Amino acid sequence: MSKIKVLLLGATGETGASVLEGLAADDTFHVSIAVRPSSTDKPAVRALVARGFPVIEVDLNTKLDPSLLKPFNTVISCIGPEAQQSQLNLATAAKAAGVKRFVPCAFITICPPGGVMQLRDAKEEVYNHIFRLHLPYTIVDTGFWHQISFPPLPSGRLDDIHFMGENNLYGDGSAPNLLTDLRDIGRFVARIIKDPRTLNKKVFTWSDELSQNEIYAVAENLSGETIDKKPVSLEEMESIVAKAKQDLDADPTNIMARMALWTHEYNLSKYFRRDNTRKNALYLGYLDARDLYPDFQPVSFVDYFKEILQGNGKKPYAEFLSSHELVHLSVADLRPGLMVYIRIPARPRKASRESCFADWLQGPIKF
Repeated sequence: MSKIKVLLLGATGETGASVLEGLAADDTFHVSIAVRPSSTDKPAVRALVARGFPVIEVDLNTKLDPSLLKPFNTVISCIGPEAQQSQLNLATAAKAAGVKRFVPCAFITICPPGGVMQLRDAKEEVYNHIFRLHLPYTIVDTGFWHQISFPPLPSGRLDDIHFMGENNLYGDGSAPNLLTDLRDIGRFVARIIKDPRTLNKKVFTWSDELSQNEIYAVAENLSGETIDKKPVSLEEMESIVAKAKQDLDADPTNIMARMALWTHEYNLSKYFRRDNTRKNALYLGYLDARDLYPDFQPVSFVDYFKEILQGNGKKPYAEFLSSHELVHLSVADLRPGLMVYIRIPARPRKASRESCFADWLQGPIKF
């Protein structure tokens, strides 16, 4: 039986890397990697070539030659958040090439379109383009990762792998949220994209549906530490989102303001609107991957937290962060009182932090 030929975009990002590993572990697929012409000599790409993955140069900022995509049955996009609109050219070429299944860059929390989350709406514009083309598709959303859902501990023993954030408690902490281990995304995708039941459907993945209260309880019970939580009310959250929108409206080119708004809208959607739930996903027409594949054994949040307590965790984006200049930002934009340490590409001192952060977003960071 011939293998399914897949072209994967964004394979060096966190989500894309998970998808690549999931497909590579399944003999059903033959995977090729699409990269920007400027990225072919990057170490991460060279490492994929050394593993035997064919690499194809694709410039999404220009009209694509459909013949580039003609050899592929399936195209999967895991590109960065600022590049969502570049998928329009990709989808148009995929339709002309006769691609049998197009998987756009979804991979976020459950949320209805139309003004709740700007990041969601940017993705929905791509979906609507797909629908207008009558391009066969599968949309996969994944809830929130385990890897960015656990709280820091007072002892600091998880600081090396904790991504960012404080121990905020939104509302009463009871809002349930779908969670997926980052490593399971690729395993789910490998099942989903060869399943005829998922063609022209939306699918959601999950291992757990946990509230903040339940996550804090897991962290405290397994660590033996008591976590001081900082309450955030609905009124505070709405005010923060409104201020973030004002900041972005004042300067739509400000990447920091855009990232801040995305962060706040995630929190408002997850913790106050309660969008990211199994019940809401089914209401919005998604298929449940756990129903489709009852034999699939995802990594639970409890098991993940046990792993990281034993020192086996990995910080998201660690390889990218370790190779860039460390800059400390006090970012009131992101969350009240939040102190964020990130690494961004070194630039001349006169360069703005916004321009540096734009490079960071358009690099291997994937959503």
